[in-house]
Amino acid sequence: MFSFFRKKPAADAQPLAANAQPAAAQAPPAADTGAQSLTPRDGWIERLRGGLRKTGSSITQVFSGARIDDALYDELEAALLTADAGPSATQHLLDDLKRRVREHNARDPAAVKALLEDALAELLSPLQRPLEIGRVGCTVMMVVGVNGAGKTTSIGKLACHLAQARQKVLLAAADTFRAAAREQLAVWADRVAAGSARGAVEIVSQQGGDPAAVTYDAVVAGRSRGCDVVIADTAGRLPTQLHLMEELKKVQRVITKADPQAPHEVLLVVDGNTGQNATAQVRAFDAALGLTGLIITKLDGTAKGGVLAAIALWARERAAAQPARRALAVYFLGVGEALEDLQTFSAREFAQALLG
Repeated sequence: MFSFFRKKPAADAQPLAANAQPAAAQAPPAADTGAQSLTPRDGWIERLRGGLRKTGSSITQVFSGARIDDALYDELEAALLTADAGPSATQHLLDDLKRRVREHNARDPAAVKALLEDALAELLSPLQRPLEIGRVGCTVMMVVGVNGAGKTTSIGKLACHLAQARQKVLLAAADTFRAAAREQLAVWADRVAAGSARGAVEIVSQQGGDPAAVTYDAVVAGRSRGCDVVIADTAGRLPTQLHLMEELKKVQRVITKADPQAPHEVLLVVDGNTGQNATAQVRAFDAALGLTGLIITKLDGTAKGGVLAAIALWARERAAAQPARRALAVYFLGVGEALEDLQTFSAREFAQALLG
């Protein structure tokens, strides 16, 4: 088991924290040499901080002065809007921050900045949840997103991580309109075969076939072969392309025919550079398919991480309006092309990276 997911926990088991490692996998304490060695997670956080630095710096500069006054809050409002937090989330954070400043009688800009980090982490925390594998015999995931969001690459990385955790994974190459999609999945499967992963990754594909038929065959095959996970890659499309969105709904219906409880996860891959358009994508795909989780990619360039605040506020409103629905999660963040560049989402780590 590793920190990317938890597999069928016992009744008294606790979910793994986003950046935790199982006790059995932890190395013994190193001798005190006066310096701490960086873990792979530490290196990833540094890359995340670097990816968010451009917009994060505009927020932190607000706290470079010596006074806590209306001018500071006005500058902070502008910085949050520039970071693509959106009007509603920006107002929410400002109101929450002012309340915290009053309660703590904070007068130092550095202390106010720390309170903003707390406010942001609290807003994002409902999005932090581990991906569960093993609640059912074969977990079926349907992965969707617009063209160029990094969907197929994210599926390949996730499949590799699952295989390294001794999971048997079957990929459905249901993006039958793009031959490169099948090739990309095959490359990731080859990486597993060439590496030291204990699990296996197989692919079901049909050149030019019907996406729904490919997905159906994969779900049936996955259950019959005793696979732990089936991941369906679908063709990228804009949510405004209504006829193509209907095809996604068809794929989802066909998955349910193969397994009445599936898909167990409907994941949307979102490009972190798309700003407020990301929120529109989340709303549209959720209305069509009922999303359970997000993967935010490409947080390594000009990404404006404030959009996660907008998504978090929308998800909170969604949960309040429809309490019977499953809460939305941000399962993973991606900061690059390497396998280790896909990591679990931590609300506190993200707030620190954005405001650090």
